[in-house]
This record gives sequence, structure tokens and C-alpha cells, in this order.
Amino acid sequence: FADLQHRGPTRVSVDVCGYPLSIFFIVVNEFCERFSYYGMRAVLVLYFRYFLKWDDDLATSIYHTFIALCYLTPILGAIVADSWLGKFKTIVYLSIVYTVGQVVMAVSAIHDITDTDRDGTPDNMTFHVAMSMVGLFLIALGTGGIKPCVAAFGGDQFEDHQEKQRSTFFSIFYLSINAGSLLSTVITPILRGQECGIHSQQKCYPLAFGVPAALMVVALIVFIMGSGMYNKTAPKGNIMLEVCKCIGFAIKNRFRHRSKTFPKREHWMDWAHEKYDKLLVAQVKMVLKVLFLYIPLPMFWTLFDQQGSRWTLQATTMDGNFVRTVNPILILALVPIMDSLVYPLIKKCHLNFTPLKRMTVGMLIAALAFVAAALLQLQIDVSIYSIYTHTYTPPPHIHIVYIHIHPPPTHTYSPCWAVYQGFTACFLFAVSDCVVKAHVGLFTRVLKHVFLLFPVYSFCSNSVSCVDYCVQCWQAIQVVEDIKPNTIHMGWQIPQYFLMTAGEVVFSVTGLEFSYSQAPSNMKSVLQAGWLFTVAVGNIIVLIVAEAAQLPDQWAEYILFASLLAVVCIVFAVMSYFYTYTDPAEIEAQFSQPEHEPEEKKRDRVEMERKDSDCSKSSKGSDKKKRDSVVEQHNQDVKQSKM
Repeated sequence: FADLQHRGPTRVSVDVCGYPLSIFFIVVNEFCERFSYYGMRAVLVLYFRYFLKWDDDLATSIYHTFIALCYLTPILGAIVADSWLGKFKTIVYLSIVYTVGQVVMAVSAIHDITDTDRDGTPDNMTFHVAMSMVGLFLIALGTGGIKPCVAAFGGDQFEDHQEKQRSTFFSIFYLSINAGSLLSTVITPILRGQECGIHSQQKCYPLAFGVPAALMVVALIVFIMGSGMYNKTAPKGNIMLEVCKCIGFAIKNRFRHRSKTFPKREHWMDWAHEKYDKLLVAQVKMVLKVLFLYIPLPMFWTLFDQQGSRWTLQATTMDGNFVRTVNPILILALVPIMDSLVYPLIKKCHLNFTPLKRMTVGMLIAALAFVAAALLQLQIDVSIYSIYTHTYTPPPHIHIVYIHIHPPPTHTYSPCWAVYQGFTACFLFAVSDCVVKAHVGLFTRVLKHVFLLFPVYSFCSNSVSCVDYCVQCWQAIQVVEDIKPNTIHMGWQIPQYFLMTAGEVVFSVTGLEFSYSQAPSNMKSVLQAGWLFTVAVGNIIVLIVAEAAQLPDQWAEYILFASLLAVVCIVFAVMSYFYTYTDPAEIEAQFSQPEHEPEEKKRDRVEMERKDSDCSKSSKGSDKKKRDSVVEQHNQDVKQSKM
């Protein structure tokens, strides 16, 4: 880490085909990091559901809490990088935290650590839960902290004359993100499907989390290897803090001068002119206009990020292979189709399809995706009820067990419990004379309904203990044949994934483009942080709505979210109608010529202090004539300001 302390003069600049060689290390780092993140996330809700034995609601809540945290920490990372450590050190240090978190997650999934009786089930689940939560917190801190730094650090590697190469770099950078996401969502579910363990063979979550951890180690090593070639700019202060201070001063100053004796100003941010440059105030105004439009946007992310929670759980009740890989594949396909075919065709039809109109359409498409998910859920429910009602066959992945008690337990009333593939089997015995009734029931929570699958009655004589009998029952459960899963194939999820991905391309890509075009030159990071913040709020909304609604059926919850997004979409459309597009470069150019602003600012401050002093005197009532004179002067100022 010796190179961490050196900048500028020690840099070894090497260009290959007009591109800095250093960007190779950055792109590889991003690919490995995205593989690590999305790979872990692809099986996270399944880990909650089937390893930690949480129900659907708790698994969904913790999943979205984690995603929200991942999109809140970028603000912290940006402040640390710009104000303290710089981008390079921030990436390295937080990548170490990130790597430790991935390793902790992998260790938490090793069931043999607490499986003292070697029955395949952890005996101390608290240990695994605690390790998981620590790992997820470190991952959220790491991935969120480096998120605003890596792309910007890559852009810093180019000189001013390499604008074209810089643009190509960002395209390659985005491609590396989607490539890492695509491969990880294919590979990690396969790794999870393997069986591993020392004393018993279980689903291999340690391998599914371990490979992403290894990729994060590779990402860190590759990034540090390029240290000597990087252009490491020194931290120059965080613009977000400056913006917050400017807004805070404007609010405070406006509150101090809330009396009607002070003339109104065109915009409430104009109250910051006494302390801040007019250019900065104008830039903050442009940022606030865009941030106001961000208010309805979290609802889109509320629906979008449920692909990894509710839609994943929906897939577990269906037949076939996991289809979440459809999303990154469709992204890679739809982005060029939209840019080169759909948008040009709309333009030729002379339709004014502005960025804000595109975002509105994207939100509507996402709402339709949840309508499709609800229709599919209805079919799944009908299928399961049909199986249960007419054929007495249990829901997917439940096993029929017919047990004949030879001989029965000796205890008068003895309950025994066993766990098989995530489902609980309860054996309750009631002994009366020489007749034994064995009530055997398998319970599972499917689609928020509890099924008592079957009772079994046997009659025999009294001899062995309950413990021995439970062993016999356990052996019987292990040898029964699996019932085939639900006949509805996972391929029916493709329409909802297609709609959601189309909505993402139209909404997200256009939103980033719009934000970039409307942001001042030095405040694009502020809008980037605001955009990421909407993702965090969207995941928090999932927690609030899901807990508050408490709907008995999953399809009804899908319809609720679709309806909420449709309403929000209408609100956004109205807000967009009144939005006026601006050219930040043109506005900034108005302040490029010196206009003796320091002297003007000084004059404004002196005038404001004089008015404060006069107002204070008048409040004491010590000199009525002077007070009337001051009021009259203020009235004249108001008249002049309105001319």
C-alpha cells in the first residue's frame, strides 16, 4: 500500500490504442465487483427462506432493507472521497470492508459449524443470523461506498483531449456491469443447487456466497495492481456539502427576514446571495428543479427491486429453471433496440417524445409488469388449490408419507419434531389401551396459506420408546419419493420480466440522461446521489406497504403495487407538464463575465445589515419618526423591486 501516498509525479502514464492502460484495471475491477454483488444477491432471499427458515414476509423485509442500505451509503462514500481520502483510497479501503463482508456471509452459510448432532440442521441459528447481518452490513457499506467513486475515478484517467475515448470508456464500463450481473445470476444459483457439507449434504450456500467473495478479492487485487498508473486527484471538497450549506443559509436568512417590511425575492434561494456567489445559487436552483421531479420516482424502484424478492419466491412455487437471468439479457438487447430503432421511429412520426414523457411511459410499463405477475399468481393459486382439493396431492416439494406404527411408543402423550428440506413434520401420539392413533401432518406456508396435508391412523401394540419411533419416522420420510412440482412452468414469468426490463430501459436510462443534461457542470454528482437515494426510498416503501397492507393473497399485493405506481405516474405526468427544460451551460455562461460581483455582494450585505438594525430599533418603539421613515423607505424599495 506504499503507492497510496503518492500522486501526480509518480504516475506512470501508459496509453494503448489511445486509451490509458489504467482503465483496464478499473473495468476488470468493476466486472468482478458486480459479479460479487449480484451473485450474492441472486440467492440471498432463498438463503433467508430455506437456510435461516424465515417466512416470506421476513425474508422480503430484510432483503429490501439491505438493498435500501446499499443505496444510502453512496452519499457517505462520496463525501469521504471528495472531502477526505480521495477516490483511490476510498475505493481500496471500502473494498477491503466489502471483501470481509462477503467472506463473513460465506462462513455464516456453513451449517456444519453449529450442527453438533450432525443431523443436517444448525443447532444454533442465532449464530448464523448474527453472522449474516454483520456480513450484509459490511457489504452494504462497501458496495455503496465505492459506487459513486469507481466510474468517476475512471473518467479522471483521461486528458482533456480524450473526450471521445472517455465516452467509449463509460460504454465499456456499463457493459462490464451488465456482463458481471448476467454471469453471476446464471452461475450462483447453479452453485447453490450443488450439495455440500462435512457431516451431511445440504444446498451449498457456502459455495454460492464463497465464489462472489473470491471475485471480490480478485477485484481488490486487480485494482491495487494498477496503482502506479492511476491519475489520483487530491480531494477538493465535497460539492454536496456546499450545496447543503447554501440551501441551509437561504432558509435561515429567509426566516430571519420573514417580516413584511422586507421585499420579496423572485426565488427563495435568492436569500443566499448575501453569502454565496450568484453562480452557485443559480446552479443550486437548477438542481432543486430536478430533485423536485425525483419525489415520485421511488415508487418505480419499489416495484423494480421486487424481482429479487417476491418474484423469486413466486418462481420457487413453479416448475422449471430459474429465469432471473432474463433481466440482464433483455437489458443488453433492448438498450440498442430502443436507441437505434424505437426512438428514431417515434421521431420520424413527428411525436414529441421528451425524456420526461419516456419516463412516464416506463413507469406505466412497470405497472403492467406487476399486473402480469398478479395474473400469473392467480393461475398458480388455482393450480395449487386444484391439486389439494381434488387429488389430495400436497403443494410443490412436499412429500406424502404413509407410516404404519410397528410398534407404538410407550409414552401416553409424546410429541416429536423433525425437519426435512425446510419443512416441519409433527408426530403426535396418543396411547389408549392397545390402540394408537398417529397423527402425522406436514405443514408449509405456501402463498400465505397453511396446509394440513393429511392425517394417518394406525393400530398396533405398545412397545418401543418415542425416540426410537421418531428415528423410524425420520427414516421413512427420507425414503419417500418426491411429488412433482407445480405444473405451471417458470417460463410464464418471462412476460412480466420483459415488461419490467422494458420499463427499466425507458425509465432508468432516460432518467440518467435527463439528469445529466439538466445538471450544472460541477453538480452532476449531487443529482447522481439524489437518483441513488430514490432507489433506497423505493425499497423502504416495500417494507411500509407490505407490512401495512397485510393482504391475504399475493396476487392482491401485486395489484396494490401496480395501482400505486399508476397513481404516482399520473402525478409525475402532471409535474412534468409544468417543467421547463433548461440549458445549464447557457445559464452558467451568463455569470462567466466579471460584473464586480464582490463589490455588489458587499453592498447588498451592508444594505441588509442596515435594514436589520433599523428594524430592531423600530421594534423597541424608541423613536416613532425614525421608524416611520424606515418603513417609508422600505415601501419605496418594494415599489422599485416590482417595477
